[in-house]
Amino acid sequence: MNTDSLCRPFDIVSPSIVVESELTDFDADQRLLAMSGTSLVIFTSVGCASCRFAREQLPRLDLRVDQLCWIDAGDNGGLVARYEVFHLPALFVVRDGEFFGAVQSRLTSTELNAAVGQALNRIAEELP
Repeated sequence: MNTDSLCRPFDIVSPSIVVESELTDFDADQRLLAMSGTSLVIFTSVGCASCRFAREQLPRLDLRVDQLCWIDAGDNGGLVARYEVFHLPALFVVRDGEFFGAVQSRLTSTELNAAVGQALNRIAEELP
């Protein structure tokens, strides 16, 4: 088994049931605007135990989203500032390029799906 710089295996098939993307300060806006469907945008950090748990568990959950978009908070300060991230992991909902705000929930499929559903009932805004 081989691992990347974050000690994640890259030579085995991912158990994820959704598409996963890594976003950065340089490409997040254009990629989020171009994505169709519902995206869960997750800010994490390598040194955060809750973030490691989220990285491991979220791809395995039966979530009603089309993609998980990961952002390393330590490497992407511009996005952290624009999204006003104050705690990690921080989760946000984007659908078809429209921003539906932050999601606060326990990291279980039932609670996350309910929180995403509530977020999608809000009035959409432009991306931060």
